[in-house]
Amino acid sequence: MITGNALKAVLSAAFLFIASCGFNYETNVESGTRQGILHIGNGDEPRELDPHVVTGRIESDLCLALLEGLVGWHPEGKRLIPAAAKSWEQSEDARTYRFHLREDAKWSNGDPVTAADFVYSWRRALLPALGNNYAYMLYYIRNAERFHQGEITDFSQVGITAPDDLTLVVELENPTPFFLQLLTHMSYYPVHQATVEAFGAADERGTRWTRPGNHVGNGPFKLKEWVLNRSIVVEKNEHYWDAGTVKLNQIVFYPIQNATTEERMFRAGQLHITNNMPVDKIAHYRQERPGALKIFPFFSTYYYLFNTTATPLDQVKVRQALTMSIDRQQIVDKITKAGEIPAFSYTPPDTNGYTATAQVRYDLERARALLAEAGYPDGTGFPGLELMYNTSEGHRRIAIAIQQMWKTNLNIDVTLTNQDWKVYLDKRDGKDYQVARAGWIGDYLDPNTFLDMYTTSSGNNDTGWSHRRYDALIARAGATTDQDRRFALFQDAESILMTELPIMPIYTYVSKSLVSPDVRGWRPNILDIHPFKYISLVPSADELSADDLSADDLSADDLSADDAD
Repeated sequence: MITGNALKAVLSAAFLFIASCGFNYETNVESGTRQGILHIGNGDEPRELDPHVVTGRIESDLCLALLEGLVGWHPEGKRLIPAAAKSWEQSEDARTYRFHLREDAKWSNGDPVTAADFVYSWRRALLPALGNNYAYMLYYIRNAERFHQGEITDFSQVGITAPDDLTLVVELENPTPFFLQLLTHMSYYPVHQATVEAFGAADERGTRWTRPGNHVGNGPFKLKEWVLNRSIVVEKNEHYWDAGTVKLNQIVFYPIQNATTEERMFRAGQLHITNNMPVDKIAHYRQERPGALKIFPFFSTYYYLFNTTATPLDQVKVRQALTMSIDRQQIVDKITKAGEIPAFSYTPPDTNGYTATAQVRYDLERARALLAEAGYPDGTGFPGLELMYNTSEGHRRIAIAIQQMWKTNLNIDVTLTNQDWKVYLDKRDGKDYQVARAGWIGDYLDPNTFLDMYTTSSGNNDTGWSHRRYDALIARAGATTDQDRRFALFQDAESILMTELPIMPIYTYVSKSLVSPDVRGWRPNILDIHPFKYISLVPSADELSADDLSADDLSADDLSADDAD
């Protein structure tokens, strides 16, 4: 039986065949542009749509359509703009913010959005039983960490209050230069209390409040349909305070894991925007359709996790040997081929003026010596490793390259395992892995967004690694507004991280996607955030050319294992 991504591949091949034969039919792009329906690839099936539970980019774009925080990003990604809050003031000591909510802000069911909704939602995000991996992002608020850790149980002691329906007061532990940027993250999004609690307790995960017919949001779109492994459809929210700005009537998100399938669907006119694209097509688009190809710098690092609680990865020298034995330049030159930069540290270079000085370079002689010092000379006696990645042709290619490098350079045997997105996340969360593929997109423009995730209390630290001095350095950096001092503390912390190596940086991403010329308002930015409320569709003269079609596109050989469920 053909299902999921294999079915998408077959359908895209069929559409290409019809187009090549000259038959007239209306593609998704043609009908979508005419009807104001955006068709977009979303990478995989989302784990959930609960903003206080999910952690990945796959879910965050959906949450961006359905929910709205106090502030948002300008579509160019260069500055913050008012969202659910129309304005705010900051105290002289930079420890207190007073937000003024919009009088006309409403939930998708017509209920008013109030300051009490944010108090409830942020309390929920901090409830220990909910298991919010991003709870630590609220620790900048006074007593939030103590509440989340169970040291206090009275939420009135946390610095979040609503003196009236339209005023929210937030008190911080320390002045936090990036606090307003934090508010754009989904962990700070509000949820509708009556809807959440109609299907379970506030701290209960996986209930049906996030399903079509139940979901209530305050964003520019509302949930219409969710067909597992097929698509998620959102439609314009008529109760949204800025509905006049929203030009799209619907968005259809497709969970397409395979970049080759996705590119084929784009050429067949089934997608306006792809989530990714196959590297072997980049040269073709640069030459033939440069206007459709969008490759830009991206505030994100591709890396591997080491489970430091598992033997032999509990040894620092083993982790160092593994990290020093991979040739990152070869990976970006021969495999990714889109302008990615080899990563020798965790934070991307020039992160708001910060570039890490501690770096781990390719050093095969040193790697072999370290492995011998760990008790495995020339790999003798090494028990082997399992490398896990979420299903993707790009991840598979990189995993194969690293598997070969570790075998050739260290004589270590590595087994590759791919998992679908949900299983992959569950295994990572439960530390049921040895080595795992990972990627981190900065949530705000500051090195802290990368470095604080490997503190002991971070819900996103899936490595089992803990270092008291590292924790202390990150805490001290969060307690000062002196930028030079902050960066010096971050340098010390990253030096520890690059010595202990619970993670193995591989490269700094670029964002790469294909965008139909019909799409307006999709603006490149380093965070790769594209608020859907500003996107519109206008018919373009750029049509699919017969020259874009070839017999190779119709071959059954293109249905790889990654296309099959």
